[in-house]
Amino acid sequence: MLDVRRLRLLRELARRGTIAAVADALAFTPSAVSQQLTALEREAGVALLERTGRRVSLTPAGHTLVAHADAVLARLEEAESDLADARAGLTGPLRIGAFPSATQAFIPATLTRLAAAHPGLEPRVTELDPARVAAALRAGELDVALVHDYDLVPFPPEPGVHTAPLYREAMFLAAESADPGATLDTWRDAPWIVATAGTRCHTMTIRACEAAGFSPRIRHQVDDFSTVLAFVAAGHGVALVPELSATDPPPGVRLIRLPIARTTTIACRAGADAHPAIAAFAAAVRAEID
Repeated sequence: MLDVRRLRLLRELARRGTIAAVADALAFTPSAVSQQLTALEREAGVALLERTGRRVSLTPAGHTLVAHADAVLARLEEAESDLADARAGLTGPLRIGAFPSATQAFIPATLTRLAAAHPGLEPRVTELDPARVAAALRAGELDVALVHDYDLVPFPPEPGVHTAPLYREAMFLAAESADPGATLDTWRDAPWIVATAGTRCHTMTIRACEAAGFSPRIRHQVDDFSTVLAFVAAGHGVALVPELSATDPPPGVRLIRLPIARTTTIACRAGADAHPAIAAFAAAVRAEID
């Protein structure tokens, strides 16, 4: 019989690429991960890993087993959801991931709504960039999360992760002064304020400018959109901001609507979308943003 915990380790190795990364993500030692994967190979009766010096890669049989692991782990999530639904009332921790503009705009009110309906739940919010969400869900660090993607930077399908869209919002160019009919090309020579490299927000700005025919002259890298708008108001550059963060811009900031949108999505582990605690959180979010 294949050990489910070892299947999870194999899946994480397929996603993260190295034993050290798996160990770091799941709070194991590298030697413990190696031992568990060796034990899994014995259970499977076939080589799952190819070892070349310090490098490890999956064999074709290893990749096949990962695909089965995704299905097995999804069914276990469904079983846990069914058992939770049979209990009287929702209790215990619910680990929630959210991006910064969501935690500022509607997560506090969502938690208030959730507490009123399910006082036994203990929501625990962690703020993180959407690029880190899939790995955090698969590793069991989060139960549910809000992520966003852009028309120019779609959220890639992630094995083992279920997603459902919540809402779309417009993107705006924020500048100290602007003609309402201006386009992105107007600011090709301006200093730009972008998010830190590696985030979807950073990639979105780069791709939007490139689509307009230029590369932005990056002056500042700031992740918090309220801070970005303060920089714009002080004359330190221009930036792209979502509607969620542009409802009350500082005096002197002009906003120009762009033909770009951002989509907010709710994500959880595959098979867990029917879990009553996750469903309750999703309902509270939808009620807050409607």
